[in-house]
Amino acid sequence: MDPYRPPEASRTRSLIHLAQPEMTENVQAPRLTNCFLVEDSPVIRKNLVSTLEELLPMRVVASADDEAGALEWIRSSKERCDLMIIDIFLKSGSGLGVLRQAREMLPQTRMVVLSNYATPDMRRRCLELGADRVFDKSGELEELLTYCEQLTDEPS
Repeated sequence: MDPYRPPEASRTRSLIHLAQPEMTENVQAPRLTNCFLVEDSPVIRKNLVSTLEELLPMRVVASADDEAGALEWIRSSKERCDLMIIDIFLKSGSGLGVLRQAREMLPQTRMVVLSNYATPDMRRRCLELGADRVFDKSGELEELLTYCEQLTDEPS
């Protein structure tokens, strides 16, 4: 018997121990932030969805291209909605109407407006209707992503 060779049972136990992954306590995957997108442009919608989902722990659970579709989703969906991103000018209806009603139906949801028409007057109006922030599509996309990143870092 070789004194440097461990008995069979010990060697088997060592191999099993080595094959098991290290377990760390209380490590959880980050919770995804669920987002509902109200945007009438298919190109912008597609690009925004892929950007949010690729760069952040975020999942776009649904989208609508008009006011009626957005309000129907809000009324009927069982999905948790942490963030709504709303355009002002839609296929039909208005993002302002969505914002006004969504704020009443989903008081805990963060709501931001993303529009090409983010004038000072429109920003004020959106904030009065309950928007948490207003971003200009043409020049504030980085600020929108930073805002969304801060939301995903908040404890749930």
